[in-house]
Amino acid sequence: MAKDDDVLDGLEVYRVGGAVRDELLGWPVFDNDWVVVGATAEEMTRRGFKPVGRDFPVFLHPQSLEEYALARTERKAGHGYTGFEVHASPEVTLEEDLSRRDLTINAIAQAPEGTLVDPFDGQADIARRLLRHVSLAFAEDPLRVLRTARFLARYAGLGFRIADETLALMRAMSARGELAHLAAERVWVETEKALKEPTPEHYFHALKACDALESWWPGLAARLDAALALLPRAPSSHAPLEHWRMALMASALDEAGREALIARLRLPNAVAALCRQVALTRALVATPLDAEAVFHWLERLDAFRKPEQVKAQLALVKTLSPERAPPLARAFESVRKVNPQVLMAEGLSGGELGRALRTRRETAVVAAVEGG
Repeated sequence: MAKDDDVLDGLEVYRVGGAVRDELLGWPVFDNDWVVVGATAEEMTRRGFKPVGRDFPVFLHPQSLEEYALARTERKAGHGYTGFEVHASPEVTLEEDLSRRDLTINAIAQAPEGTLVDPFDGQADIARRLLRHVSLAFAEDPLRVLRTARFLARYAGLGFRIADETLALMRAMSARGELAHLAAERVWVETEKALKEPTPEHYFHALKACDALESWWPGLAARLDAALALLPRAPSSHAPLEHWRMALMASALDEAGREALIARLRLPNAVAALCRQVALTRALVATPLDAEAVFHWLERLDAFRKPEQVKAQLALVKTLSPERAPPLARAFESVRKVNPQVLMAEGLSGGELGRALRTRRETAVVAAVEGG
């Protein structure tokens, strides 16, 4: 809880949101968020807090750097997850501030002495393992559909499920086309977070259950089971786990579907590249071992200029088809030993040098793959 100090002296402060929820669940708590009731922005600044909020009054504590937000209410004034009019003033009560939150388990506050303030029965929903919306204002923000699905990906292993009435509300929001107003970058941020969670498959199952999947994941709904079955194959090195998981799911689609997904989500360049590379690798290990195909795979991965890309894909091969890893690793090492300087010393240059280099690399791959 908040430490007694001169900066906080006399302020009505409560810890709120995820820190309270996760402490009650026995889940690790990494960050604290605080709400301040009855104060003004001017008073916070006078006490040494640094204002950082662009859309509403949020301040950093001068010592701990934790976030302190003034109690506020919100009113919908546009489409999407933005377009809210925020009202923060000393008159806004703690309960009014909690009422604007998405789920009841996120609408619990804790006073400095440890007393819990729980006007929407969040503790009861924790006990029942329910993700339930606080109020019908949930429907004003389509991002909450993704957030609820993401919380399910985190807590499904603890027995949580989405409340029937909340799932019905999510389905109604989807039917109205509300999710189409979200920015692609924001959808990817939520999806990336979900892919880090213990059971990311629940994120996609929840979105499919509320008819939201096709809105942002074109083509994936029909291939969802096949795509999710690939998640356990994600390597533990060379790229973030969530990026491996995204790339593996994308590899369940054909090239057109994969490119549509990359474009729809506006995936970062590194993630998009990984999606394409994983598709190459899966195609390679799905067919009989062939030296020509291996050389083509190495070329497409730009093995001669970007060897780290091949090393990453070899890590994937170990999870997809362990028996393929040794010959592919040998082929990779063999082509790396073909030294252009040696060919130049033999008097080769220009196009002749390029052709000879390619021929010797191809011969090296054949020896590695067929010679064993």
